[in-house]
Amino acid sequence: MPSMSAIDTFDYVVFGATGDLTMRKLLPALYHRFRDKQIPETARVIGAARSVLSDDEYRDRADKALRRFVKPDALDEDLIHRFLGMIFYASVNGAEADSTWENMTRLFDDSVADKIRVFYLATSPELYGRICGNLAAKGLVTESARVVLEKPIGHDLDSARAINDEVGQYFVETKIFRIDHYLGKETVQNLIALRFANPVFARLWNADAIDHVQITAAETVGVEGRGDYYDHSGALRDMIQNHLLQVLCLVAMEPPGSLDADNLRNEKLKVLRALKPINAADVQHVAVRGQYGRGMVGKEIVPAYLEELGEGRQSDTETFIAIKAEVHSWRWGNVPFYLRSGKRLPNKVSEVVVQFRETPWSIFNTKLEPNRLIIRLQPEEGIQLSIMSKDPGPDGMVLRPANIDISFEKAFATRYPDAYERLLMDTVRGDPVLFMRRDEVEAAWTWVEPILKAWKEHPGTPHHYTAGSWGPDAARTLIQETGHVWHEDMK
Repeated sequence: MPSMSAIDTFDYVVFGATGDLTMRKLLPALYHRFRDKQIPETARVIGAARSVLSDDEYRDRADKALRRFVKPDALDEDLIHRFLGMIFYASVNGAEADSTWENMTRLFDDSVADKIRVFYLATSPELYGRICGNLAAKGLVTESARVVLEKPIGHDLDSARAINDEVGQYFVETKIFRIDHYLGKETVQNLIALRFANPVFARLWNADAIDHVQITAAETVGVEGRGDYYDHSGALRDMIQNHLLQVLCLVAMEPPGSLDADNLRNEKLKVLRALKPINAADVQHVAVRGQYGRGMVGKEIVPAYLEELGEGRQSDTETFIAIKAEVHSWRWGNVPFYLRSGKRLPNKVSEVVVQFRETPWSIFNTKLEPNRLIIRLQPEEGIQLSIMSKDPGPDGMVLRPANIDISFEKAFATRYPDAYERLLMDTVRGDPVLFMRRDEVEAAWTWVEPILKAWKEHPGTPHHYTAGSWGPDAARTLIQETGHVWHEDMK
């Protein structure tokens, strides 16, 4: 187990405390950090939601969540008991300036003024400004307070700016942590180490050696009870605008002067601003949207998207998106980046595929497969490098592809922490390096918005694809037009 640095005591206030994110991710993440002795027992976790619950009733819910979402070998009865003792609850309507706020403020009557306070807003983004305004009005925003905003930050550029302006009235930019859990994944962070700590890759990381890059986030699940939210979001807003564009930035950025937060985020911002703009006329040529129909995922027959929404519902919301992007820079000239995400695909996988160029000349009689670097973000985080190797045997120089495969969990003999574990502790430390700055969010929306506008002006019907397939045929056509194939078709 790597060493864990303890952090100062704190109060962690979670608005939306009875929601799925809190129960499934946030409480288990905090429990693991407590289990690894990073969190002192003087810290408090304060749940805030409109439901009327006592401390003990909320602790009972938290207990059930831990036993459901934490692996059994990590559960310890004494640790659970001590962790639950750190949890408190306030029944409060965060968006309204009403008397329910007394349930929150009384918890801070005897609080030390300079104790770190983190306010995590796991609520609808439309409420962010009002909650922050109420926090300030009740005197809860101190010098050591900070706020965490869950994605999405708005549903377009104007709404993102409005949210940023509202929250910015009460918290300065350095105290605002816009969280994207993809940046907390160990393998995503390892992109920085892979690129800049290994000269063998650093010297090849450019258009001279790389043919194209694929970034995929595939899910086997459907909308899972989130139909109303997802139908107003879609795959482009839900996955591309935040998660996959952030991964693209780490793949494509120039070396930062240091790992200082602003140095790193400045380089990511340069990538977002270097993306070739997509105008309305380009959309049909560089973007493919799809919607799944009934099909078989694994061994289960699953309903179509429209069936999951409910009887009689019609929708042109995309559950699949594939985009060809270009970064206009000296490093990446003429190297396409293919971004792809979808629901009800055959496998749950997030990965970056870096396809190197073909050998310019071969002395062998065998067809040489170009080298390919696969960075697995989930599941089974790791790196795989495809090389050509001699096939053992007496038949001469017979070559075949072989893989150098590294599983990080096996290589380091440790449990790979969930992304939220790192990110929650970084908010306490006040370290913003893995969080998005305001200008990053708005630059991402600036690039995505023309696609959304083109679809709104010319709605059409998303391409159909059968659940359990790798998306619509049009996505294959998109990548084949430049002589490429998706990773699963390379095998």
